[in-house]
Amino acid sequence: MRRASAYFLSQYRRQNPKPFSPIPSRNYVSSVPSASPSSSSILKPCSKSHGLFFKPHKSLAPASRNLDTLVEKPAQIPSRQRKIQERSRLEEAFESATTLDEMVGAFKKMESSFDEKELGLASLKIGLKLDQEGEDPNRILHFADRALKGLDKDGKPSLLVAMTLQLMGSANYTLKRFSDSLGYLNRSNRMLANLEEEGSSVEDIRPVQHAVLLELANVKTAMGRREEAIRDLRKCLEIKETTFEEDSVELGKANRDVAEAYVAVLNFKEALPFGLKALEIHKNHLGNNSVEVAHDRRLLGVIYSGLEQHEKALEHNELSQKVLKNWGLNSDLLRAEIDAANMQIALGKTDQAINSLRDAVPKTEKDSQTRALVFISMGKALYDQQKLADAKRCLEIACGILDKKEASSPIEVAEAYSEISMQYETMNEFETAISLLKRALVLLEKLPQEQHSEGSVSARIGWLLLLTGQVQQAIPYLESAAERLEGSFGSKHFGVGYIYNNLGAAYLELDRPQSAAQMFAVAKDIMDVALGPHHADSIEACQNLSKAYSAMGSYAIAIEFQQQVVDAWENHGVSAEDELIEARNHLEQLKKKARGALSDELSKKALSLPQVDSSRSQTN
Repeated sequence: MRRASAYFLSQYRRQNPKPFSPIPSRNYVSSVPSASPSSSSILKPCSKSHGLFFKPHKSLAPASRNLDTLVEKPAQIPSRQRKIQERSRLEEAFESATTLDEMVGAFKKMESSFDEKELGLASLKIGLKLDQEGEDPNRILHFADRALKGLDKDGKPSLLVAMTLQLMGSANYTLKRFSDSLGYLNRSNRMLANLEEEGSSVEDIRPVQHAVLLELANVKTAMGRREEAIRDLRKCLEIKETTFEEDSVELGKANRDVAEAYVAVLNFKEALPFGLKALEIHKNHLGNNSVEVAHDRRLLGVIYSGLEQHEKALEHNELSQKVLKNWGLNSDLLRAEIDAANMQIALGKTDQAINSLRDAVPKTEKDSQTRALVFISMGKALYDQQKLADAKRCLEIACGILDKKEASSPIEVAEAYSEISMQYETMNEFETAISLLKRALVLLEKLPQEQHSEGSVSARIGWLLLLTGQVQQAIPYLESAAERLEGSFGSKHFGVGYIYNNLGAAYLELDRPQSAAQMFAVAKDIMDVALGPHHADSIEACQNLSKAYSAMGSYAIAIEFQQQVVDAWENHGVSAEDELIEARNHLEQLKKKARGALSDELSKKALSLPQVDSSRSQTN
């Protein structure tokens, strides 16, 4: 039922394009180095009364701030005194500026009186203000770069440099320069870790560290490296758990962020405890009828559907619908109704699903993506009722709508094409399914942040081409899929293992057993790690490896792997009795082939022995 799980995921992702909370603004800069911030102020705007130059940390202030020392000197040259007063006036004007224009104007006046190191902090302040107000990221980078040059002159780790690096990472992320963004953010993260090791205040470091990790999660998600992004999100949650009060609403949202991230990689088992924790926290603090609780329940519906616990999924969905209806959130309610219909289809309640979907059609706008989703679900329900012509008509209507949305919503349309292709696949209309997947792939190839989706679609195209005998055409798609998904989910993800298994099958079909054996060996290693050596798919990879070595005539190695297959099925007990019988029969066939090959080899050796000359022997 992974297909059903993938469907619910695509539905949920189309409605929730961001897997976790958006990046917070960095206007906490003025409060980070001050005395321990309260837990409720982390990553939230701070009043401007703290000023640019952090008074509790004298080492962070420019030398000119220590005016008392300078004033106390009895003999001061008037011109020097005037310069000191002018610097103080300029600094005060910058600190009291409330608008961006005022800050930039004051900064320009400061440039002639302050050196680059002293201007670094002011540059950072302007960069953060620009970022907070959503200004041009190139302009943000200009001030952030200047701040870094001023603040990082001595090369020593500092909180301000870490914040500047984070700002540069954020601006590059907005510009979709993901590699540059990752470099700055990683450097900031390492610097914060060094500061903590050196004994810097944890209370000062945590807000910045949280923001850096959250930004890293967003960048890695955009690059398709979702497993790594989840690790960063979990670290974010750990920081919040040490900062906020137990069971605070902020912790509820953070738990939901992690749950959504796991759903994005179809890891519903890991997602469940975080989803349940989010629901528990929001129920305790906001009550059963809060919007946050409704969102939690909708997410749990997706998770339970992924776990094939459709009754529980429907229960949470219906409770979510009640709350959404009470709050008048009609758009969210409509999407929840579509989710519910899909759950009913999974439970075999197709009549109820069709009635719900028919009621939903008038609530959607003509040529809207939501209407397309309704017709996709309707097509699935009608096909389950063996109404093939009606099902196809629904899918054709959906495709007609989606065709007009390719330019404006490429990700959502690509996901919808992928879902429709699955339905054509179940109808054994493989060419139509392949055609739709290729259309999806064209859209995804233009989006670097969708590398994982591109890999998944390429994998399905390769598999369908393999299934329809187009073996040579399948290989480049499978190779591309392996590369993309390894970059997204790591080299030991079970999905990568399936692709290598299919590549092995393709090479074996092309009578290239050595290449096939290499692919099957990689697949087996991945499956053993990701699923365990006794999982059915791991056993299949081992079986395929035995076939490849048999095709090469390396019967001893083939027998060794086939024996592993037999041992693995024996561990399954009576539930795998048929598989065990088949595996033992195959093992016996291999042994016969090995004996036959040995006999042939001995015969050849005998024939190749030098013949004795009988006449010569008699003479002697």
